[in-house]
Amino acid sequence: MTFHRKYKYIYAILFSLSCLFYTEPVAAQHRVRTYEVYIDNYSYIAVQNMIDYKIPASITLAQGLLESGAGMSDLAKRSNNHFGIKCHRGWRGESVYAADDTPNDCFRKYKRVADSYADHAQFLTSGSRYSNLFSLSITDYRGWARGLQKSGYATDKAYANKLIKIIEDYELYRFDDKNYRKGLSKKQKSVLKSQQISQANWTHQPYKTHGLVYVVARYGDSYAGIANEFGFKEKKLLKYNDVPEGFPLNDGDIVYFEKKKSRADIPYTEHVVQIGESMHSISQKYGIQMRNLYRLNKKSYSYVPEEGDLLKLR
Repeated sequence: MTFHRKYKYIYAILFSLSCLFYTEPVAAQHRVRTYEVYIDNYSYIAVQNMIDYKIPASITLAQGLLESGAGMSDLAKRSNNHFGIKCHRGWRGESVYAADDTPNDCFRKYKRVADSYADHAQFLTSGSRYSNLFSLSITDYRGWARGLQKSGYATDKAYANKLIKIIEDYELYRFDDKNYRKGLSKKQKSVLKSQQISQANWTHQPYKTHGLVYVVARYGDSYAGIANEFGFKEKKLLKYNDVPEGFPLNDGDIVYFEKKKSRADIPYTEHVVQIGESMHSISQKYGIQMRNLYRLNKKSYSYVPEEGDLLKLR
């Protein structure tokens, strides 16, 4: 069945659909060179820890980047402590002191950065505080970010959202993908992707919300698979949803089949940010182009939504 016949069928199901257009994604993130160097230097350790301890490499890298300022913070330089782990009761190693919750908090000191990564993994896997996180999928970085904040890893109300933004801005989720970790070439990835795509029979039910046609992703879905199922080019579907190639889909995510709107429909005028939300997830929720959401709120692309922030939707 050709794409046009398939899409005509969607029209019949939903009564009326708008034409499909390209939409430019949010401008490529202004990546910080020190962040990219940090990722190059320590991604292999994060991946190995993921294999050994079942902690997403994306989460480990994002925490390392955030807590250590990409290895440039005074604490990181003095102690090789890249995760802000304090001495706590029972610590027998070396320590340094720095201002945090108090003017003179005790932090663990390590001989090597790799030791800091190993201690971070052991810190999360020991005890019961973070045990519920290990029931999550290794690719569910959003769930892990929310869980870390709720479990008290940090007091910053925007901690989870900051981790999610770093992961999405620097595409750290790619390190959670076993196919990426195998070091496949682009050609090999393309072949593998085509093998994984389901046959072009509709397995997703199209819906309509905010005047836009969409489907709801299920566990194991990819943009490539959904694009193939409905006869789209993957590149076009990625543009409609403001995401780069390789962006992961989680169970329940919305995938739009057409250009999102410049502002939300009435009565959706404002949104109160919740833990674990990003500008992308909010834009998907209301069917708004992400660049417009930034513009409506006069925010730069470096802005991280914090729990309780009030965002304009129109």
